[in-house]
Amino acid sequence: MMVSTQLERIGQVTSKYFVVWVLAFSGIALYAPGAFTPIADYISPLLGVIMLGMGLTLTPDDFRRIVERPRDVFIGATAQWLVMPLAAYALVVALALPWEVGLGLILVGAAPGGTASNVMTYLGRGDVALSVTITSLTTIAAPIVMPAWAVLLAGESIAVTFAEMAESIVQIVLVPVVAGLVLRYVLDRRAPAVAKMGLSIFPAISVITIVAIVAAVVGLNVENILAASAVVFLAVVLHNGLGLGAGYGVGRLAGMPEDRARACAFEVGLQNSGLAVTIAVAFFDPIAALIPALFSVWHNVTGPALATLFTRIDGAPAAASEPAAGAD
Repeated sequence: MMVSTQLERIGQVTSKYFVVWVLAFSGIALYAPGAFTPIADYISPLLGVIMLGMGLTLTPDDFRRIVERPRDVFIGATAQWLVMPLAAYALVVALALPWEVGLGLILVGAAPGGTASNVMTYLGRGDVALSVTITSLTTIAAPIVMPAWAVLLAGESIAVTFAEMAESIVQIVLVPVVAGLVLRYVLDRRAPAVAKMGLSIFPAISVITIVAIVAAVVGLNVENILAASAVVFLAVVLHNGLGLGAGYGVGRLAGMPEDRARACAFEVGLQNSGLAVTIAVAFFDPIAALIPALFSVWHNVTGPALATLFTRIDGAPAAASEPAAGAD
């Protein structure tokens, strides 16, 4: 019991200063990128670990609620599909970004939800089951949605295969989450004390893992980050802010409870910028990867900040024995 309580306190303290850790290690990575770039080879497995832990926070009842109310999934996914691409195009025009740079913003807008949204939803006490479902749906649809927006808004075609996207979502999201869900089901019945201990320490593991990933992204993109102009940074900040605000607003206007509106905020505002970087480098001028790289860093600052704000609004920390996000 004492060990579980200590782990819970560690998780709470680590999560409380999430933004501080992200900013501190991002700054260190700018000055000593070599200390973090080796982590880049392990980003996918690290995300898999995070998603496994996410699955541990879920129960079959969470997904039953999703089935009972599928409209929330489609509202969240539709908001993500419409808000971010249109906002990206509007910002490219309004800020008069060079087209080869602005293309990166459009790629970010057209990208599916990122796995970071699931983690932030958990830390912000949103509905993780809803978040994971929207991420999965938007990712599976990405081979159609992403090229369609690029052609419509940028006049370019993107060759992305469904097999590549399907492999990514299966390996990074679906398999780990299902494994965590099954493990939680077994532990709840065979070793509830172990299940409670795992839920107590998971917030700390999530924070450490995300900070490591962000530091690696910064380390890999130091030159691009330092060379970026103020207008480019402004585009990233506005795009991310519009997504977070619109996602939450759409959720509330649609009559969703607070935890689901929070999930929508993170799903719409936090994109799979890593995919956007990959597409930019593979099919366009490398400069198109600048904004997706900056977005990777920025949304890992605003995401924890918003999650922290939500938890402060809630007041007392959620019980470690429960999912940290209501229907989460």
